[in-house]
Amino acid sequence: MARSTGSHHPYPRSARVNKILREVISDELVRISDVDERLGLLTVTGVDTSPDMRHAMVYFDSLSEGAKIALEERRGQIQGAVNVQTRLKRTPKLAFMADPAVASGTIVEELLRRQRHDDE
Repeated sequence: MARSTGSHHPYPRSARVNKILREVISDELVRISDVDERLGLLTVTGVDTSPDMRHAMVYFDSLSEGAKIALEERRGQIQGAVNVQTRLKRTPKLAFMADPAVASGTIVEELLRRQRHDDE
């Protein structure tokens, strides 16, 4: 009989943690946006946790200056939600930034739009 390797998950722990963090942070931001309009319409596009799980970069589709300030002010509340809703040994310190992939995609889209317009 073949023995199990002990891992029953199809992808690495960091990917699972990133997914859970993205969900918890998104849910908490929905709650917070009811009382802080600066955080309305923010979309979490991804989370990247450091290998030691001590830090996590949270990426957003866009990030206005007001939203950045609000996120910094509410960091403790968001980290508290992560702590309560996950079973992590330690809660990673969260950092926030606009997703560079979204900005790159916007630039490419604009270039394609211009090319199409020039071709017409």
